[in-house]
Amino acid sequence: MEKKGEETLQRAKVIMVQGTMSGAGKSMLTAGLCRVFARDGYRVAPFKSQNMALNSFITEEGLEMGRAQVMQAEAAFAVPSVRMNPILLKPTSDMGSQVIVNGEVIGTMQAKDYFSFKKTLRPIILEAFEALSAEYDIIVIEGAGSPAEINLKTDDIVNMGMAEMACSPVLLVGDIDRGGVFAQLYGTIALLTEKERRMVKGLVINKFRGDRSILESGLDMLKEKCGIPFAGVMPYLDIRLEDEDSLSERFGHRENAAFIDVVVIRFPRISNFTDFNPLENISGVGVRYADRVSELGQPDMICLPGTKNTMGDLRFLRKSGLEAAIKKHAAKGTVIFGICGGYQMLGTMLIDPAGVEEGGQMRGMGLLPMETVFKEEKTRTRVRGRFGTLKGTLACLSGLEIEGYEIHMGESFIEESAAKSSTKMQKDILMLTQEAGGMSKSDGMCVDNVIGTYVHGIFDRHEAGERLTRMLAGRKGMDLEEAAGTDYAAFKETQYDRLAESIRGNMDMKMIYRILNQGL
Repeated sequence: MEKKGEETLQRAKVIMVQGTMSGAGKSMLTAGLCRVFARDGYRVAPFKSQNMALNSFITEEGLEMGRAQVMQAEAAFAVPSVRMNPILLKPTSDMGSQVIVNGEVIGTMQAKDYFSFKKTLRPIILEAFEALSAEYDIIVIEGAGSPAEINLKTDDIVNMGMAEMACSPVLLVGDIDRGGVFAQLYGTIALLTEKERRMVKGLVINKFRGDRSILESGLDMLKEKCGIPFAGVMPYLDIRLEDEDSLSERFGHRENAAFIDVVVIRFPRISNFTDFNPLENISGVGVRYADRVSELGQPDMICLPGTKNTMGDLRFLRKSGLEAAIKKHAAKGTVIFGICGGYQMLGTMLIDPAGVEEGGQMRGMGLLPMETVFKEEKTRTRVRGRFGTLKGTLACLSGLEIEGYEIHMGESFIEESAAKSSTKMQKDILMLTQEAGGMSKSDGMCVDNVIGTYVHGIFDRHEAGERLTRMLAGRKGMDLEEAAGTDYAAFKETQYDRLAESIRGNMDMKMIYRILNQGL
């Protein structure tokens, strides 16, 4: 059933989306199901017990959660809450991560230590899940990685362990675009225990290109071998929604065929690169990612995004030659836009007395006259405000209203001698109000064509991108009136609806609702 009038769902029905591997499309499918159920009239919430991601978001309460669950909440017309993602891991190195529980940092742990610690988080996960169950009709749970990672199954809290805690039936998704999808699905099922296999109620092939009829013999054989029916074959979709960290397909877009060329530097520990997604919606603008000098080209704007390790990623820029190349572009007048960690890098000095990142001091890029001191306490707040009166290249941003959020460990201070030595330097370019508590504050710095701020989401309102685009086009001698961007929130709504329409057209929704109603 797909309508409330046909059959009434009990409260907090649950269905879970797991994948044969990372990047199989779990996040998108979860978002699509959230939108389908919401359009059918149900109160829907996404849930992911543990997310490992550097793209994070600050809620209205000033708490931190993964952006994928924010995206899914938007699809469900729900207000993002840390209950939807109670555990967030933000990698700080190949072996360790910052551990965030219910939106608050509890510390940094090595992988081995966290593996032993995670079982203590089960009560917290259950409490968050049960709180959502009391408020919503349907919860769509997303797994992580693969349930067949047998070396990680002990005390699992995110795949079959979570399905068992929530008494949730499971849809298992395989990615045909990478090849070997039948082996992916069959091998995953084979490595599950008998009890876990009984929890898998439907198989899904994702990212298929071509005629589905050529798959039928394979679908029949796999259904016979696994004893599990297929719930659908989803086509490869050009849906532009916020991605999960390093798996983003945006990182593979290297060519530049657009009139305005925007390059985002791809740090090894890049975070919150979704800040620049709205620029992709502006006619004539191309956004690409570069992690080597040969890929820079001659961009109109270079963006330095957030990072989970400012000092480590600045060292990467230095060793790769990107720092020198960016400074040459800055000297030629190319717009350099730094956000959060990228903003910190633009200063003259990074100071880490408490060993928050790597300890000690490190010289910055020297493009903004400021120093950053890292502190153990993390700043987490939503803000709104406006740009002051800017001079020079970026005067186009003057008076612009913005809103967004801050997530950073450290404060930046202007150098004492800067006001006298730099006539183009402007500090406190943003006047902000914190949404929680209403406190006023200032932020950011600009020196002609180089600008930095701690505020994430600054381009989500289309005016900022529009003004920058028109200014950059004007520098090339062209009036780009067609550069008006689509409101980003409105654009995302079209994408969620397209995703939902595809799910309705390619998934067996009668089966999905039957699985949802029958449970385990």
